[in-house]
Amino acid sequence: MNQFGAGSNITYTPAKDYVGVDTINVKVSGEIVDQPIFVVKDSTIYKRVKDSIEASTWLVVANTTNNYTPTILKDRQKSFKAISKGPRHGFATITSIQSFADSIKLLTTIFLRLVQMIIAPLVFTTLLVRIAKLGDLKSVGRVGGKTMLWFVSASLISLLIGLVLVNFFHPGTAIDLSNADTAGAKELVTKTQEFSLQKFVEHVFPKSFIEAMATNEILQLVVFSIFFGVAATALGDYAKPVIHALDIASHIILKIVGYVMNFAPLGVFGAIAAVIAVKGLQIFNFYALYFFYFLIGIALLWIVLLGVGFLILKNQLPHLLKRISQPLLIAFSTTSSEAVFPKLTEELERFGCKDKIVSFVLPLGYSFNLDGSMMYMTFASITIAQAYGIHLDIGTQITMLLVLMLTSKGVAGVPRASLVVIIATCAMFKIPPEGIALILPIDHFCDMFRTATNVVGNSIATSVVSKWEGELHTKHHH
Repeated sequence: MNQFGAGSNITYTPAKDYVGVDTINVKVSGEIVDQPIFVVKDSTIYKRVKDSIEASTWLVVANTTNNYTPTILKDRQKSFKAISKGPRHGFATITSIQSFADSIKLLTTIFLRLVQMIIAPLVFTTLLVRIAKLGDLKSVGRVGGKTMLWFVSASLISLLIGLVLVNFFHPGTAIDLSNADTAGAKELVTKTQEFSLQKFVEHVFPKSFIEAMATNEILQLVVFSIFFGVAATALGDYAKPVIHALDIASHIILKIVGYVMNFAPLGVFGAIAAVIAVKGLQIFNFYALYFFYFLIGIALLWIVLLGVGFLILKNQLPHLLKRISQPLLIAFSTTSSEAVFPKLTEELERFGCKDKIVSFVLPLGYSFNLDGSMMYMTFASITIAQAYGIHLDIGTQITMLLVLMLTSKGVAGVPRASLVVIIATCAMFKIPPEGIALILPIDHFCDMFRTATNVVGNSIATSVVSKWEGELHTKHHH
């Protein structure tokens, strides 16, 4: 840790062949201090006068460049702000760890901007196409209703578990990011506090679709996409070409997401290098705690899911778990729920779910029922707020939960999709989105557990809906 705040060293270079006296005015914690400098011709003179010169004066050999620490810093723990007046005979610069941190953070900035670039088109196209494809919801109204009932309850429970845990354990306090920019943080806090119904309505209903796109107002995009999707469905075949075009667009954007996520390691590298430079290695304590609390959350979520599953499926549950064990392992190791989709469909049909129900509930579940990811979203978003010392009252947190409930519905199945949602949500609640870069390094490990949980949640959902429809015919193979 660099104990002098903005850097303790000044590099002083005397003018060519200059010999004599010089001074620098240094600003230290609000006061201005004169730093005398004595420039001598060569090292023999340097050795001769070294002991007779006053301790607080810098002794410099002509035509050399060196780093010096202002004397006032040596005996007092003050923070060194700037050079208020440079030397007359030469020039001086501050060498500071902060400037390294700021430069390396540019990598993170690039990554974040790329992610923010894809948020709006991703939500718009994927959500819209999913809604339009549900066109025949009337014919499957009953199944749809039961499915949605399960999805909404499961999502709320997942989000709530994340919310309760993050408030109970406070993982964000293990690392303090706010002192990097306390003024900025204070301003943020005041912005976060003014939450009102009026504000919420303004966040939800778009005044202009283009403006919502430009400012990444996710909720407004969701509202617009729902209108668009429903209207397209109402027009039937006539609107098919547009939906088809947007479907293609959504695939293109998913491809871009893949490219952007290739930049993630650079973003992570920048963020961590910057934090370690300024904060030292305490960041690794934060990771250990964060991961540990996250696992507690996942465990709780499994207990809830399996408990409810057992209540409804009774002794068929172990049989179901045995069936999905292989997809579960694939999902865990690849961190992609999409990768196991075909295999999972097959296993659920083998387990005894009706194919019609599987092909309806499972794809929907992939958009609407990612329990592991949902829990992670509240957990991560509020952790970032805690790390920046931003206090979110319960009202704001509940709003955040409802926002996540809606926004998380569009971006399913994308690798690291939850990060996209977290960044969008943080931005909406004025939490610095840079915070996401700090949880990125551990995110891959969290993702393994999230993805596995998503698979379990969707398998149970599909089986439960089949059971409710009286379409579950399990064949026990012994």
